[in-house]
Amino acid sequence: MIKIGTALFEACEELEREKGISKEVIIASLCDAMVTAYKKHIKQKEVPNVEAILDEQSGEIGVFRTKLVVKKVEDPDMEISLKDAKEIDDEVELEDEVKIEVTPENFGRIAAQSAKQVITQRIREAERKLVLDEFMEKKGTLTTGIIQRVENRNVIVNIGKTDAIMPQKEQIPGEYYKPGNRIRVFVLNVKETSRLPQVIVSHAHAEIVRELFELEVPEIEDGIVEIKSISREAGYRTKIAVTSNDPDVDSVGACIGPRGSRIQTIIGELKNEKIDIVRYSDNPVEYIVNALSPARIVSVDILADDEYSKEAFVIVPDDQLSLAIGRDGQNVRLAHKLTGWKIDIKSQSQAAKMEYAPQPQQNEEEQEHQEDEVDEIAEEIREQEEYAVDEEDMANFDNDEARESEESVEE
Repeated sequence: MIKIGTALFEACEELEREKGISKEVIIASLCDAMVTAYKKHIKQKEVPNVEAILDEQSGEIGVFRTKLVVKKVEDPDMEISLKDAKEIDDEVELEDEVKIEVTPENFGRIAAQSAKQVITQRIREAERKLVLDEFMEKKGTLTTGIIQRVENRNVIVNIGKTDAIMPQKEQIPGEYYKPGNRIRVFVLNVKETSRLPQVIVSHAHAEIVRELFELEVPEIEDGIVEIKSISREAGYRTKIAVTSNDPDVDSVGACIGPRGSRIQTIIGELKNEKIDIVRYSDNPVEYIVNALSPARIVSVDILADDEYSKEAFVIVPDDQLSLAIGRDGQNVRLAHKLTGWKIDIKSQSQAAKMEYAPQPQQNEEEQEHQEDEVDEIAEEIREQEEYAVDEEDMANFDNDEARESEESVEE
């Protein structure tokens, strides 16, 4: 037996505290390393019935070979006579198995070198598995990390037991990522590699907006208000469609909060990114009108609504065309992502000049009814200034409320 003392056990406990690798894993690795070193020492690749045993009480480790007790030995490597076995254990009988120590002399240095290599490898494997298991569970969720550095336009973020990579396409345009700053990121993917798993995170994912709303709006966490859809162009604008499962709770008002406190907190977390809170509707006409806010809509014609295609033709006043389309098409693009409908927008003058009018899948009576619906929805949107929320709206919120209170008193 080789005396290794208590240093190994102290090292095991330290590794368990620092890396979360159990002492049993390290001891098993050490025993495997001893067996590997023994095979190399006797220059045999396959040696059956050999194992290493560590006595934690005495702090000794040795290599043992299991042999079968027989009357006549035919295979010395696998069998032992009863007489020889009695010298090891007086109570042994025929057909019993006994463990015979075969630790070579001066085996300590060779065993130590082999043990170091095997233990290092096993520690890496165990650490890799721990990281992989942990972040597989975190995949698709938000986590907090610390920015470490920027390499080749990739931001390296420490998220606990490993460093994650934030590719350029998952970063917010124009954002400065300063090393040492804390950051909330979305765990996008976990890839297995030969070393530690590679974790991909995002600072531009739409789910970040969802989780921020869930944190700030109790009604969403309780299931009273439900987020139906989110479309986001990180750093610029986000549209979020919400609905209420309680007729007494206004979904949009709940997300904005008293005096805009909830939405202000979210906007601050997103570095002043614009947020449009849209009221969801099962009626596609109403949903499209809401999604295109703050633009006013004249009419919405449903051109196709089946499993293969969802297309709508929207007419807006001439002075609302640029607002409906948005800068570089952003507003209509976000509305398309939010609703899942392909939206073609024309001004009234453009629609009048078209050689042919779109052919909606509805009769004249349905079309007249739809136009009345659009007028009602547009009027409702004009009465509510909560859909497009920005810092200027919040700055004027208190003054507007005060003026409304004064007018109601005068009346």
